[in-house]
Amino acid sequence: MPKKDSLTIVASEVAACQSCDRLVAWREQVAAEKRRSYENETYWGRGVPGFGDPDASLVVIGLAPAAHGANRTGRMFTGDRSGDFLFAGLHRAGFANQPEATGLDDGLELHGAYITSPVKCAPPANKPTSDERANCRPYFARELALLTKAKVFLVLGNIGFAAACQELGVSPRPKFGHGVEHQLDNGITLVCSYHVSQQNTFTGRLTPAMFDEVMQQCRRHIDA
Repeated sequence: MPKKDSLTIVASEVAACQSCDRLVAWREQVAAEKRRSYENETYWGRGVPGFGDPDASLVVIGLAPAAHGANRTGRMFTGDRSGDFLFAGLHRAGFANQPEATGLDDGLELHGAYITSPVKCAPPANKPTSDERANCRPYFARELALLTKAKVFLVLGNIGFAAACQELGVSPRPKFGHGVEHQLDNGITLVCSYHVSQQNTFTGRLTPAMFDEVMQQCRRHIDA
């Protein structure tokens, strides 16, 4: 009898995945060479699964692990500036017990939220190929299928939006835009936000106030 799928099983398979030669080589090279400020740390250097509350009503979808963030710490958005911005916003909105994420032992807990990405390994220049995205797709699809209580999908950036639309059967794909909402026939709501990347947050394209407004949108749909 086939073993029943679970987020724990998906996580273990993601961490062990060797499907993409380029991504495996890159994640391991980064983990071996390290950034000088982290030279005394042991890098994760593997695939990075999603994490959070398995009963989440909110699913946050990014793009891929950061080379010296999640590829170092082993948890999405943990240990980098993008995560600093994201978790502060989740904390203000009541989805995280603390506003920072530094490592697997930092005490962070998500309440009613789960964070994942369509690409599970850090890609060179943050640009996965179409074949690499396709190899990761089954993991992403299984995660979404297992999050049966999800009511809102918060997509960070157009690539995450495209991946979410693909898995949720949204066709034709609507236009992406910060703060734009798309209501699906099954009652799920897609909410769009600019990505929490340093490029966006340092230039003011995405501000804490803008992100708080998006989080309020998510909360309204969850509480409706």
